[in-house]
Parts: sequence; C-alpha cells; structure tokens
Amino acid sequence: MNDNKLIAEFMGVKPKTAFGRGEIYVDYSRFWNYLMPVIIKIEEMTIDDDNLTIKERRYQVDMSYTQCSIYDHVRDGVIASADMVTKLLSTHRAVVEFIKEYNNG
Repeated sequence: MNDNKLIAEFMGVKPKTAFGRGEIYVDYSRFWNYLMPVIIKIEEMTIDDDNLTIKERRYQVDMSYTQCSIYDHVRDGVIASADMVTKLLSTHRAVVEFIKEYNNG
C-alpha cells in the first residue's frame, strides 16, 4: 500500500480524484504542515485501561537531528524508528512503521 494512502486512512482523510489519474493523496513526506497533525494524533492516543483515573498518553514521538523514534509506554520500548537524510523523512518513515504496527496490533 502507498505510504501516503496508509497515513491518510489512519487520519480518516478521503483522497482527491483527478480525471485520468485516479486517487490522489497528500504527500506527507514533503511538508511538516501535513505530517504534524499525524504526530499529534499519535501522541494524543491514551492507554486503554479502565483502572486508570487519569488517561495517560501511550505513545511518545522523539525527533532529533535526522532521527525519529516512537516509544510505546505500555510495551516499554521503541516500536518504530528511522534515521534518514532529514528529520522530516525520518519522521515520515517512523510514522509509516508505527501505523503498520498499530494496524497489525
């Protein structure tokens, strides 16, 4: 599946349709304006536990230089990471890995 389609489905965004080109998705790997709402959604996901009186955040996205990792507080470990040429590309790659893991879990 196309990475941008995967992210769009995670975000609940419908594709645009262009005559002769089919479905067109935003390129989340090109601009922070498109990718940041995805990061915010990931970080706002809470731990699903009825015994908690306060909802705690489950995931933490850490970006540094050309690296990005997504930490799962329930599993107590990094579940997605990337180190590419730029911080934007690394974050995009880590987000795609995260969504694939999230969809399989």
